[in-house]
Amino acid sequence: MNNAPIGVFDSGLGGLTVWSELYRKMPEESLIYFGDGKNCPYGDQPREKVISYVDDAVRRLIDKGVKMIVIACNAATAVAIDYLRKTYPIPFIGLEPAVKPAALSSKSGVIGILATKATLEGRLFRETSQRYADRVRILAQVGEGFVELVEENREQSPEAEQIVGKLLRPMLEAGADRIVLGCTHYPFLAGVMRQIIAGRNVELIQPAEAVERQTEAVMQKFDLRAESGHLPTYEFCTCANEAYRQRLIAKSETAKQMIF
Repeated sequence: MNNAPIGVFDSGLGGLTVWSELYRKMPEESLIYFGDGKNCPYGDQPREKVISYVDDAVRRLIDKGVKMIVIACNAATAVAIDYLRKTYPIPFIGLEPAVKPAALSSKSGVIGILATKATLEGRLFRETSQRYADRVRILAQVGEGFVELVEENREQSPEAEQIVGKLLRPMLEAGADRIVLGCTHYPFLAGVMRQIIAGRNVELIQPAEAVERQTEAVMQKFDLRAESGHLPTYEFCTCANEAYRQRLIAKSETAKQMIF
């Protein structure tokens, strides 16, 4: 048993979609969420810079005594997870676009992947896509502007419908019946996506549930679960300013109420 907190890291607000799943499914676990905010988004930035940003955040979380870290950022996972696992002794949970469940459940044989440039160019995505390329047609698209919409709280704006629709409709017209949300920011746009999808038998696939299950499995393996009846605490940190930290707290309340 281990009552130390779980660290959850993302480039900004998006990882709260994973944080909320951990919050709901692990009510006795303390959580420290670190949202960079200052350097977000990561998707188009050089590999070396992303590794340095992630490394800085991980060091801060380790200094706070976390027992494991969930890298709730697809781009950071794609670029830095191998480095982190070689460098630090604690367990890390990473993310990858959910190509496997989409490919195995698709009826049309066409799936769409919306993700950042870093994720789509990463080893994990390339390897997984190659594994299922003979089963389904994979339509991969960088979600240009998606992260900015979420960071600026414009998920419900007319601009969001325009930006999301421009990228989502071609996938739907090509017959995609599974759309993988390959960035933790993107589930915050699920509402506008469902408006665009309306009337079609299309499923949105996002990573939070799978990440939570993997986190539980790793905790079980290393005996890291909190004691029964442990009273959890929740903390929010950032590389940005206090105003951004308050935005993280406010967005976490939104995430708790949303069904992604």
